Amino acid sequence: MLSSMMQDRSESSGSRPWSGLSTEARHPASMDLDTLDSESIVTLLLREDRRGLESAREQSVAVALAAGWLAEAIAADGRVVFVGAGTSGRLGVLEAAECPPTFGSDPETIQAAIAGGPDAVFRATEGAEDDVEAGRAIGFSLKAGDLVIGISASSVTPYVLGALSGAKSKLVKTVLISCAPRERVESSADLVICLDTGPEILTGSTRLKAGSATKAVLNALTTTAMVRLGKVFENMMVDLRCGSAKLRDRAERIVCCLVSVDPMEARQLLEEAGGDVKVAVLKGRLSVSTETARAALQAANGDLRSALSATAE
Repeated sequence: MLSSMMQDRSESSGSRPWSGLSTEARHPASMDLDTLDSESIVTLLLREDRRGLESAREQSVAVALAAGWLAEAIAADGRVVFVGAGTSGRLGVLEAAECPPTFGSDPETIQAAIAGGPDAVFRATEGAEDDVEAGRAIGFSLKAGDLVIGISASSVTPYVLGALSGAKSKLVKTVLISCAPRERVESSADLVICLDTGPEILTGSTRLKAGSATKAVLNALTTTAMVRLGKVFENMMVDLRCGSAKLRDRAERIVCCLVSVDPMEARQLLEEAGGDVKVAVLKGRLSVSTETARAALQAANGDLRSALSATAE
């Protein structure tokens, strides 16, 4: 399947699959980029970023569907793996790394694979993106119930296509986030999110608006999924991990707000709850023991709103 996909793309543009990509085209508004003053360059870049974000918004239906798949995978104890190379890979790494402190998710549940391995996060290893077998191995390592989210601005990255192909062979659901025209990528994954970002101000530099649009989609995917999984109450991250002074302070402020207590009382509730914000909120609102709060939360599958409603009845 993968070889035929890649062959089709090569035939459509000779032996240079990148030549026909809009992300590789020259932007008419920046032909004289090297002659502009700094403020004009910044204005151009930020104006295009805004257009990139608009292209992400236009894909809200597809992004919502992907977020539902992500939530389903996690709820069924499956794994979610972001796969990419270069900028796309680093965006996947960033998204996976941010989920545990923000939502209290298990680091093993949401992972990222970048072409070239961990070293590629800090030092460019561009040739690694051509390793289709390394990508395929990622897909082969998964099982039905998992989810692979490939990230490729160009849509032709062999490492990403290999991961998607390998995952499909294991009956794993697949999503591709790309900035290529839909007709080029329709068959690459079960769900394709196409961001029509077009040419970059700096020709071919998809770390610019293509990267911004992709990051916006990833933010929307994980945040929506975590809301659906009950890791958010009202608009607060009640499953955050208190791993720093800032996050401990945030947890205290969340408890202050949701229980209507002062900081000292919030701190005491958190200490009794072992740092668990949801348990602290249940204890404070319902005046129950830590054990009762934990049991109520467990019975509600970790959903604070449901636990509050059930315990109050």
